[in-house]
Amino acid sequence: MADTKIAAYICRGCGLGERLSTGQLAKIAEKEGKAAIVREHDFLCSEAGVQLIRDDIEKQGATHVAIAACSRRAKTEAFHFPTVAVSRANLREGVIWCQPDTDAAREATQEMADDYVRMACDELKRMKVPAGNPDAARLRRLLVVGGGVSGMTAALEASKAGYAVTIVEKSGALGGWAAKLWKRTPAHEPFREPADTGVAALVAAVEADPNITVRLASVIARTSGAPGRFSVDIAAESGATATEAFGAIVQATGFTPYDAAKLPELGFGRSPNVVDQAGLEALARAAAAKGGPIRRPSDGGEVKTVVFVQCAGQRDDSGRHLPYCSGHCCATSIKQAMYFKDANPAVDTVVLYTDLRVPGNGEDFYRSGQSKGVVFSKGQVSAVEPSGDACTVRFRDLILDEDTAIENADLVVLATGQVPNAGVDIDQVPQDEPGQWRPDSRSVLNLAYRQGKDLPLLRHGFSDSHFICFPYETRRTGIYTAGPVRRPMDIAQAVEDATGAALKAIQAIENAAAGRAAHPRSGDLSFPIVRLEGCTQCKRCTVECPFGAIDEDEKRYPVFNESRCRRCGTCMGACPVRVIAFENYSVDTVGAQLKAVEIPDEFAEKPRILVLACENDAYPALDMAGMQRRVYSAFVRVIPVRCLGSVNTIWISDALNRGYDGVMLMGCKHGDDYQCHFVKGSELANYRMSKIDDTLKQMALETERVASYEVAITDIERLPRLIDEYAAKIGEIGLSPLKGFG
Repeated sequence: MADTKIAAYICRGCGLGERLSTGQLAKIAEKEGKAAIVREHDFLCSEAGVQLIRDDIEKQGATHVAIAACSRRAKTEAFHFPTVAVSRANLREGVIWCQPDTDAAREATQEMADDYVRMACDELKRMKVPAGNPDAARLRRLLVVGGGVSGMTAALEASKAGYAVTIVEKSGALGGWAAKLWKRTPAHEPFREPADTGVAALVAAVEADPNITVRLASVIARTSGAPGRFSVDIAAESGATATEAFGAIVQATGFTPYDAAKLPELGFGRSPNVVDQAGLEALARAAAAKGGPIRRPSDGGEVKTVVFVQCAGQRDDSGRHLPYCSGHCCATSIKQAMYFKDANPAVDTVVLYTDLRVPGNGEDFYRSGQSKGVVFSKGQVSAVEPSGDACTVRFRDLILDEDTAIENADLVVLATGQVPNAGVDIDQVPQDEPGQWRPDSRSVLNLAYRQGKDLPLLRHGFSDSHFICFPYETRRTGIYTAGPVRRPMDIAQAVEDATGAALKAIQAIENAAAGRAAHPRSGDLSFPIVRLEGCTQCKRCTVECPFGAIDEDEKRYPVFNESRCRRCGTCMGACPVRVIAFENYSVDTVGAQLKAVEIPDEFAEKPRILVLACENDAYPALDMAGMQRRVYSAFVRVIPVRCLGSVNTIWISDALNRGYDGVMLMGCKHGDDYQCHFVKGSELANYRMSKIDDTLKQMALETERVASYEVAITDIERLPRLIDEYAAKIGEIGLSPLKGFG
């Protein structure tokens, strides 16, 4: 590029000057890297060092800056120069801190540093400064779907932050399931008594807030657009439809109790005196309205014995019911047992459990129940047998290890758990054509996305997200979930959850307004650019995008919705003709780096191993290994990638043709319990690499020359060992026969 002026800066601090010939690095940057400005500095991250770079940008016209110092993950604020393209050569964590400080290792250590400087300079030549999203949208209004505790809390929190909110609730009133409760479990010290639900106060606060608009008896008929410019059709029960624009969306559609009719062995449907927890709440509310005790449903008789059956249709390993724990049910049963004990201490209340769990209040609430006379028995219920107006509950006593029964129970309460109100899943409801769905499918958001009309879900209906790092984020950028639609939880957890989701939605609104990417590359101004003239319409990018960011036009060419894009580069890795790129990350930027490495000939007996490391887990783990001075082979050259899903197979074939002796791919764990920050990236990369064997055979190379590894950010000890073991394997099979042909 004629207007490119590269400036390279070599740091001598942190021991770099003592371990490396920085003069030699400077010569490489000047001669091989074609840097117009080359400077060495004792402490480049110091105020004077940073000012030196700024002066060269402002006064010398530097447009591309290569910093040979510490990892790109370090000193990000000091080395933040938004007006120029910046590359980092990791000489500290990636070279001197992971190599022994001995005379014998000095040559190999210098060779590593030389290569990383070459790589940084050559990467720069293919980089541009991201111009930002030209279609940045600035809608500061938030849509909340669902008017329960989660939805109302999200709306109130967003309003407090100064954002206008619209709540869409399909029923005729706010409150959700919490409005159907008589009492709630306590959320504050001393955790002893059932508490008021607080729903009435929450509803009053929403109705009094001028920033919040409530649309009752309404549903979402269609959602299109992207963060900062969602267009939503809101359909009222009357048939009227209004189209409104929003910057972000929070889905707080709550849950439905598991269908107790699926539990006939526990007596439900065979006796009116067997109810689920929601049914007991209805009885309690009705009794409170009449000012009397809870009565037996069958005949209105007195309740003398109540049995609570925990994990009814939950934590089931048979595959017939819910495999998970719904979290709130144990505390709910304790609360409901107190309904009876507070009204009449003589009522026998027995809670049969396998494991008792009361998150959020320790054992205080449990101890309070004990003090009131609630009996807790560790047992596995096998059957509930109705007989007239009473029931016999048969169970296995897990303490005495014997079968026993409770007879003449007037009421049996089943803790059936939560099923999320999540809409449809693309795997469950086939899509015939882009945007076309079966007319009988139900939906919450009715997304006009090629990839489906609702959020991608996990196996049991909860919204799919990176549970550890990005719990509120769904796989549809700018749309967040909160409350039991995200995971099972009680009211206290739902309030906290809704607050977090509202804050993340606000972040998405502000990022969209600035044309920046959302998590996990928040702040990135780049977005995918496609050369349509080279596109073969294979649809791989459209299908493989984990976030539904790519639609199709009328000619079936991909249409990139940059505000939806998370900048993972999965589309770039999927493209067989390599026409998708980012201004600061592309097939060429990575290809230039791997080609910049000096490959010794076969007589030098110095292997070269390319490591493509995910920047979210593997690369940080390597950095931390360096910080702990864990030594690994000097024969590796590490290139961080945004996600393993962005790895294009051309990089593998180019590396092998160049004479690399092996390629290691280090990505996040994939599968049902994935850890990939971009959800499907590492899984897609693993699938692509499973087909690389054919390429290796065509090149007459051993299949061991390309290896994929699942790596966690905590694998600080394991990674150096993996590298050394792989280097030893290369030593066994021998150097590449392609050296000298690249």
